[in-house]
Amino acid sequence: MNALAAEGFFEVVILKRREGFRYQLRAGFGNGEIRQFFDPYCFLPTLSEQDLYLFNEGNEHRIYEKLGAQVRDLGGVQGVSFAVWAPGATRVSVVGNFNEWDGRFHPMRSLGASGVWELFIPGMREGALYKFELRDAQGAVRLKTDPYGTSFEGPPNNAAVVFDPRTIRWTDRDWIEQRQSRAGQLDRPISVYEVHCGSWKRLPADANRPLTYRELAVQLADYAVEMGFTHIEVMPLAEHPFDGSWGYQVTGFFAPTHRFGSPADFAWFVDYLHSRGLGVILDWVPAHFPRDSFALAEFDGTHLYEHADPRQGAHMDWGTLIFNYGRNEVRCFLIANALAWIERYHLDGLRVDAVASMLYLDYSRKAGEWVPNQLGGRENLEAIGFLRSVNDLVHQYHPGVIMIAEESTSFPGISRPTKDGGLGFDYKWNMGWMNDTLRYFTKEPIVRRYHQSDLTFSMLYQYAENFVSVFSHDEVVHGKSSLLCKMGAWHIAEKAANLRALFAYMWMWPGKKLLFMGGEFAQSREWAHDASLDWHLCQYPDHEGVRLLVRDLNRLYTSEPALGQNDFNQQGFRWLSCHDADANLLAFLRQDTSEQTLFAVVCHFGGARREYRLGVPRRGFWREILNTNSEFYGGNGLGNHGGRRAEEISRDGFSQSLLVTLPPLTAFVFKWSAEG
Repeated sequence: MNALAAEGFFEVVILKRREGFRYQLRAGFGNGEIRQFFDPYCFLPTLSEQDLYLFNEGNEHRIYEKLGAQVRDLGGVQGVSFAVWAPGATRVSVVGNFNEWDGRFHPMRSLGASGVWELFIPGMREGALYKFELRDAQGAVRLKTDPYGTSFEGPPNNAAVVFDPRTIRWTDRDWIEQRQSRAGQLDRPISVYEVHCGSWKRLPADANRPLTYRELAVQLADYAVEMGFTHIEVMPLAEHPFDGSWGYQVTGFFAPTHRFGSPADFAWFVDYLHSRGLGVILDWVPAHFPRDSFALAEFDGTHLYEHADPRQGAHMDWGTLIFNYGRNEVRCFLIANALAWIERYHLDGLRVDAVASMLYLDYSRKAGEWVPNQLGGRENLEAIGFLRSVNDLVHQYHPGVIMIAEESTSFPGISRPTKDGGLGFDYKWNMGWMNDTLRYFTKEPIVRRYHQSDLTFSMLYQYAENFVSVFSHDEVVHGKSSLLCKMGAWHIAEKAANLRALFAYMWMWPGKKLLFMGGEFAQSREWAHDASLDWHLCQYPDHEGVRLLVRDLNRLYTSEPALGQNDFNQQGFRWLSCHDADANLLAFLRQDTSEQTLFAVVCHFGGARREYRLGVPRRGFWREILNTNSEFYGGNGLGNHGGRRAEEISRDGFSQSLLVTLPPLTAFVFKWSAEG
């Protein structure tokens, strides 16, 4: 080759024209070193015109298989193809530890109007570190991580690491087939244990480090199975730079965080939980992203992923940026992200964070701080369209995978099918029930009579959505206190009694269940993301009793179809007594569709013992199957001696009734039988 410039630019003219043939270069360096290698530019682009067309149209649902770093074999040549969307850049290069982070080594090729830049680098393998060096229209150079990166370095570094998820080996085929067979069966037992992987348990003898994915899988599965939970929900595990964000400020949307191991280790975590009969739900964050200069913000010198107008693109609560859901390629990125987590890591569901902030253009904004939609309204039509699309596509490609919305407003149809005008989620967190219930229980028993409606109001809308009753991590942080310490009492024993009654009420109330870790054994202090739960508390009856109760509630809920398979049936619930506020009493019936299995749930949230006559719909014996005041749970044992027989005394509109003993701060469950 002829040297055209002293800086090292060479040229050769090959007269025999042959499109796309491969060749190698042999280069000599000043130090006497000679290298021979395939020229990256002799390989044709790995993205087809159809790929690019669908991407720009927003319909390439698995664009994660095309963009980013893909380990490939091109005609016997091993290497990695790189592709990145950066339409505002004037030059893009791949830089990494393989080329001294020098953008002059591997400039990428522009694939025309698609805005995509691409290059295959032969000889590269898994484990290489890389970034994209972009020159924007103003000539400024930006060093950016790969939006589609599958693995990343830990902070303070942030380079992507080449990893091929196709190398993961799975053993959960039977689980996936069973999951598919349950598609459409929404009203089934679901009891979710929400976990923050970095603080469930730590190892003080090993620098207080958190458990790895593999360590956590075994210990967490043992515990969750013993406790009777059906699913584990992990707080966000996509890569993020700041521990204190709990994973909610994502910079690596396609990569499990390095903090607990490799992507293969995370896959092992999911695979193992499946082998133990536990579903895995991931907290997914498509509502916003942080402003870190190395990530998505102003990616190519333009507002590529976010809105340019801060009235649309700035998240007021978290100081982050809002995705431009109206841009086809951004929508494609997010849909592919949801599918990638399910397809690469076999997840059983996604809990979508902060849906309310996506639905409303004026969310947390004052007048003049937001831009109305094209119809003059406050709804974010593009975000609504995106949510409908991602829910439909997840259900289409992966029957049985569930989509759950954290949505705190009364936006209609969150968990209704899109064909019926809904958003297409399977379930919605019942934030109204949670807020009202906790407001009631923070009151001391003597004043609860004035707040009975906090418990009864939610039944007015209980069947409007497919609800999950939740006490999540958000309720035990930022000075809100732990669940135990929220309870309206002065002493730990009374607080524990309150909490036991609350959990029995929650588990027997219609709706699927979710409880954040630590709540099940009445953790005293607020949750801290950088410290282990206080497992030592389980040696004390007030705490261990709560744990044993939650275990037994899960077993009851999952074993009785009238409960776990009847949460969304309006005929499965009936008030027995909801008006006796002076007695701090709430009683209701849970029954199956044939009305052959009946449970009377009697909740006494007052501070004094009562003998109480309660109307019931059937003659016969009502066996006491659960008493939160049992000595086994840390109470004093006072109850109803195994049950009560209905007497022919009218009460509450029924022709028969039970005379029950109600200790303070206690909930009972009675199961009906025709014979004693």
